[in-house]
Amino acid sequence: MSTKKKKYYTVWKGHHTGVFESWDDCKAQIKNFQGAQYKAFPTFEAAKKALKGNYRDYVGKDKTFTSELSEAQLKKIGMPNLNSICVDAASSGNPGKMEYRGVDTKTRKQLFIQGPFEEGTNNIGEFLAIVHGLALLKKKESNRIIYTDSKTAISWVKKKKCNTKLARTKKNEALFELVDRAVDWLKNNAYTTTIVKWETKAWGEIPADFGRK
Repeated sequence: MSTKKKKYYTVWKGHHTGVFESWDDCKAQIKNFQGAQYKAFPTFEAAKKALKGNYRDYVGKDKTFTSELSEAQLKKIGMPNLNSICVDAASSGNPGKMEYRGVDTKTRKQLFIQGPFEEGTNNIGEFLAIVHGLALLKKKESNRIIYTDSKTAISWVKKKKCNTKLARTKKNEALFELVDRAVDWLKNNAYTTTIVKWETKAWGEIPADFGRK
């Protein structure tokens, strides 16, 4: 017997808005809809309440999170450094419509957002988000660090290469132009910003999370 917990999906912007009881129903409302806004909730009541509010007040927030790690493990990991920004990406399909953003870790204030792009992947989005964050912090001469929950993206940034297997097509041409610009930035700019893996098991979803399925 399946133990998967039922979810309810709030759609703020889509072909139809409202609360939907299955991912398939939610997906039908956001597919091919530019700038769709949606998030999953554990109860119908929570989803209905969210519908009356603002999308940005719910994205990237998980107030119900309780870590399953031991006290000793949590103590060893410690708390996140709030003198930082967090970046994340979301993709509807893989490949699919992809967007990425960066937020202030402490306030959750959105600092930048890009997309959606056609035929993108999460890994490409995570990579672009880090580079975007690096460029922003360097321009501001900021000493803040960057959190990401993607080990793959961290590896790509260190290698100064977007090591994706996704094929370039006319549909994702704009996305790959941005990838090329990001790679060129890494090759031609020195930076002192530290990139750190977000400890999801200890702290919950990264604050820049889009709150999607």
